[in-house]
Amino acid sequence: MTKAELIAQIEKKSSFLCVGLDTDIAKIPSYLHSLPDPIFEFNRQIIDHTAEYAVAYKPNIAFYEAMGPKGWESLQRTLEYIPKDIFTIADAKRGDIGNTSGLYAKAFFESMEFDSITVAPYMGVDSVKPFLEFENKWVILLALTSNAGSHDFQLTLSKNGKPLFQEVLEKSQQWGNHANMMYVVGATRGEKIAEVRQIVPDHFFLVPGVGAQGGSLEEVARYGMNKDCGLLVNSSRGIIYASSDGDFALRAGEEAKKLQEEMKILLQKYMN
Repeated sequence: MTKAELIAQIEKKSSFLCVGLDTDIAKIPSYLHSLPDPIFEFNRQIIDHTAEYAVAYKPNIAFYEAMGPKGWESLQRTLEYIPKDIFTIADAKRGDIGNTSGLYAKAFFESMEFDSITVAPYMGVDSVKPFLEFENKWVILLALTSNAGSHDFQLTLSKNGKPLFQEVLEKSQQWGNHANMMYVVGATRGEKIAEVRQIVPDHFFLVPGVGAQGGSLEEVARYGMNKDCGLLVNSSRGIIYASSDGDFALRAGEEAKKLQEEMKILLQKYMN
């Protein structure tokens, strides 16, 4: 998907919502377990009730890998079911030496046909470049995450006196551009989002941490939005596990709609 196509979806739906398909077999309604593919059936119903509000879906690959071959089958069926005009993110956090990264890129971009993949930058350019060689595909580089352990390295000052996450942002500008690279920026760091936006004014951010993790959607928009919106805000648990009963998909749709309605207001307020 091109940047123009993504922006068109945001404008059409007045939304920058990404729904995280972190589908845990232990958390889905028990009556689904009797079906041949309970993970796909759960995802199918979630997609049916949220697609009109979402511009992106983000399966967390670990939830599918953990189930072995059946998990990969469920993931592939889910990916094929997602409407083609909705952006897809493989939340795989890959990052290895060049030839291995090239095979990861082929797996997710050619075999599975995801639009994008999350990548860890800490092995440097040769671990990222192979993903950038695919036309109309995106690297979403880990920049400033919201987990507690992120303090261990990301905020450490480099020899230049800059936090390491700033070094990553600046260096990676030599690898990709705003039409093929995004950044993961955690929502629980409101003021830090503004710092990231100053360094990369034209790039999209994938922002986790809104909802169940306590991030403020209003703060994310205030500090992070640009003239193209420039944001994909992810909500996983707050949507897909809004209910554990038979109405789970209906409730998921209601929660997605609430976020979309708030996003519509924020787009009008902050998009410049």
